[in-house]
Amino acid sequence: MNPLSWDFRTAFAVAAAIIAAFLAFAYYAQFQMGLEPCPLCILQRVAFIALFAVCVVAAIHAPKGGAGRKADGALALLAAGIGAGIAGRHVWLQHLPADQVPDCGPGLDYMLEAFPLSKTLTMLFTGSGECAKVDWTFAGLSMPEWTLVWFGVFVLGALYYGFRNYAPR
Repeated sequence: MNPLSWDFRTAFAVAAAIIAAFLAFAYYAQFQMGLEPCPLCILQRVAFIALFAVCVVAAIHAPKGGAGRKADGALALLAAGIGAGIAGRHVWLQHLPADQVPDCGPGLDYMLEAFPLSKTLTMLFTGSGECAKVDWTFAGLSMPEWTLVWFGVFVLGALYYGFRNYAPR
């Protein structure tokens, strides 16, 4: 069961299953554990959903040609890279000294209603105090730190499975 020997379809199907489990846990954490997601958490979920969609389509499609695999790999790389960027920003905010944490901003729902999308995105990425709060840890890492690790794994997987040369069958 060496993951580096998996074929394209298997790799993307396993990635989709892992992402589905992550999303299920995120909703469990929200609705059963009472952990309200901050705006950056929500953006990370959106990135996981986009990556999930790419992985499902890639697993179903499973192109034989290099161009199709590269296209699927590039889309997965894009979704995982954006997710890693968002998670990286979130981790950075969580590690700021308390006196440098930005003030809490309005909720995401309000920002989407009150501001244009470009202004909302700018406000989200500059961060707010609520994004610096650590509510949950596992093995010493916060949820954004875990998502950063896994987005990194998915970036490497997209590069490996999307851009490697497959032996003809």
